[in-house]
Amino acid sequence: MIIQQIIGNKVTHPVDGLEIDLLEIEWFETTKRIQRKNSNSGMEIAIKFIQEGQRLHQDDILYQDDKKVVLVHIKPCEAIVMTPASLLEMGTICYEIGNKHLPLFIQDDKIMMPFEMPMFRWLEASGYFPEKQELQLLHLLKSNVAPHGHGNTSLFTKILNIASSND
Repeated sequence: MIIQQIIGNKVTHPVDGLEIDLLEIEWFETTKRIQRKNSNSGMEIAIKFIQEGQRLHQDDILYQDDKKVVLVHIKPCEAIVMTPASLLEMGTICYEIGNKHLPLFIQDDKIMMPFEMPMFRWLEASGYFPEKQELQLLHLLKSNVAPHGHGNTSLFTKILNIASSND
């Protein structure tokens, strides 16, 4: 099955009475324009978005017939979560993380990002109070730098690991 556009979202497009089949993806796969995956029931799905900047969201409908619907499910992952005490603190944290070109998520008045120990330690050393939690990263802050995954390490982590191994 080739998917070139999203049909809708479960929030606004009712799917009552239909068998729900999930296409589970990682947070960094939400921005990929081309990918091939299998749904939980084994349905092979090839996503090929024509429109630049299109991304997948939790509960997006990729396929629907009279019996079944395929929904996007973003898998939970380890994340750094911070609750800023003020708007100034939120802006400062977002600036510092964005300055490192790392993906940032804003949910429920909290700042979140995929967990990386060097970044966690840096935030602690800078006087912030990060927490490590397992959750879904759903609301990617739009930026001019597209996030991507290479395992679970960013360029920032690789540089810090190289620097610490030279000590």
